[in-house]
Amino acid sequence: MSALPPNATTESGAARLIPLSLLFVIGSLLGVFTVLVKAAIGAGWHPVAYLFWALTGSGLILTVIAFATGHRPRGDRRTLQYNLVSGLLSGALPNALSFAAIAHVGASFVALCFAFPPLLSFSMALALGMERYQMLRAIGLLSGLAGVLLIVVEKATVEGDSLLWLGAALAAPVVISLGNIYRSRSWPSGATPLSLAPGMLIAGALLLAPYLLLAGVPLVPPLNTTVIWLVLALVGVFTATFSLIFVLQSLAGPVYLSQIGSVGAVAGAALAVVIYGEPAGITLVAATALILVGAYLVNRTR
Repeated sequence: MSALPPNATTESGAARLIPLSLLFVIGSLLGVFTVLVKAAIGAGWHPVAYLFWALTGSGLILTVIAFATGHRPRGDRRTLQYNLVSGLLSGALPNALSFAAIAHVGASFVALCFAFPPLLSFSMALALGMERYQMLRAIGLLSGLAGVLLIVVEKATVEGDSLLWLGAALAAPVVISLGNIYRSRSWPSGATPLSLAPGMLIAGALLLAPYLLLAGVPLVPPLNTTVIWLVLALVGVFTATFSLIFVLQSLAGPVYLSQIGSVGAVAGAALAVVIYGEPAGITLVAATALILVGAYLVNRTR
């Protein structure tokens, strides 16, 4: 007779569904914010100023929530250093690159670049001994990479004058992967996800401030209802995304977390096609299929 209680299998299955559910929720939110950025640029927002207010607003909201729920952010030196490095690698730098590139290479391409972090994070985690090699996961990650490369080759051929911005969009996932690894390896002992997320976001905003001042970028465009609603929408998306990212990372680790990029890639590309009428040829369809297959192969072994 089994020593397990009757509901053990059900509870185990439910527990496995939590990371998977978070994966799809966060990935979908990533897809949404690429669409919001394109709309904001069209409404007059400078992409870095738009990012600054999104990081600031979501950081302040999460600070209030953290204090209200007993997850008070800590002010010790190690946590402050963690917040600063995380704010650079996961908040300010990759998003600034992505936001700025959207106006030049399209929201669908930038969204598909989110599929690169799984391969990069897995490679880095293998090198650091944080993950073990598994054939199916490796095949899945390569499948996702192949899907993104299809779009990269097409974009580079058709839009040769945008190579600089293609490079910026492709650099963002590299920084994201470094951030995923850093946050897992340097997670302060005893810290909770909600105690860390506010500091990372606010640090990211503070790191953007010198650029905005030195470049003379206006903090806000001429105000109207659309401009205001767009920044409020992005603050809401960032608040939900980054609070859930820390939860998922604490549950499943950096490589599993990086799979949000595959979901975000598909969601963002689909939304860009539907809302903005960006091209949706056979290349995009094939790339999307490869990315979905890759996400499945990676996640079925976890």
